[in-house]
Amino acid sequence: MTKLMSKKDQLFELVRGNPYISQQELAAQLQLSRSAVAGYLANLTKDGRILGRAYVLPDRSPFICIGGANIDRKLRSKGPLQMGTSNPVSQYESYAGVARNIAENLARLGAATRLICAVGDDAAGQSLLTQADSVGIDVAASLHVSGALSGSYTALLDDAGELVLAMAHMELCESLTPAFLVSRQQQRANAMMTIADMNLPLDSMQLLLDEANVNCTPLVVVAVSQPKMTRLPEQLTGLRLLILNNAELEQRHGHACATHDEMIAAGRRLQAQGVQDVIITLGEQGILFSDSNRGDAWTFCAAVPVESTAVVDVTGAGDAFVAGVCWSLREQPDDLPLACHRGQQLAAITVKTTATVAQQLHSSLFNEEILCNPI
Repeated sequence: MTKLMSKKDQLFELVRGNPYISQQELAAQLQLSRSAVAGYLANLTKDGRILGRAYVLPDRSPFICIGGANIDRKLRSKGPLQMGTSNPVSQYESYAGVARNIAENLARLGAATRLICAVGDDAAGQSLLTQADSVGIDVAASLHVSGALSGSYTALLDDAGELVLAMAHMELCESLTPAFLVSRQQQRANAMMTIADMNLPLDSMQLLLDEANVNCTPLVVVAVSQPKMTRLPEQLTGLRLLILNNAELEQRHGHACATHDEMIAAGRRLQAQGVQDVIITLGEQGILFSDSNRGDAWTFCAAVPVESTAVVDVTGAGDAFVAGVCWSLREQPDDLPLACHRGQQLAAITVKTTATVAQQLHSSLFNEEILCNPI
């Protein structure tokens, strides 16, 4: 005779199926009072089977991606641009934002992923969250700002496809304050890795660094632009990995870094400020990165070759690189060279598609050939 499940075990199974189910829904489904549900939840928390408010399950260890989510609009002129008048253009829209793009890449690779971003109560915001949910990203912890417009990035391209002007509306990221992040502590508590882009305010970046320094959860920070380098705290203790390009590195240090040696020297100054490892992206040339597991060694890794005729759109390649690195570090935490190569493989796939995030991703796409040369 099959033993009937206890109410406590039935409740646990409901929570396992939907970690964001409300106490009222639990009470209705189990035909219990709210007080009884609260008692069972308290017992499950005491037993360590759930981790508290929001019912985070200890066996679910997602990537937590925090930062920008917006709509990208590209307007490409159909002829030579003429200032001061109307120009016929073609238009392309996509879901974007650094944290959002990284989250989608990770979700498409099969990783449990949670996105914490801010959206308005407009159609764009609803569309952003609906699309993220459709590819397996948990967006329940994101912030909805009443009366606000969701983020957007509008790029004007000439008839050759070169960027003429770009306008970014990312003010909603200012809502991702330390107080808001603390309010989402339970949803962040079981992260196996936190990835934050520098759309976050400076004091929010500091909070994440302080938390990482205490709880030892790996923290990866991704630069988004030169002006926003001011959001990176002076002391970086607690930071596992900082990913930035050479222009952003120069912005941080206030001087040009024209050679690999100069870039490495600047990267080592970042390490002296507390970050464990640094990756400097160099576009189609490749990357430079430190490897703290090999002392003070730095490595150059050439880009994965892509025929120029195969390049469709480089948008999103940098975010794909970050996702590949982070996915690999989950599997092999001490092998940064392999992680960097996998990131470059993902970037090479992305530039060959019109989509900001390549649609047919899977973990078996990575090969193990290493193209990195220690310096």
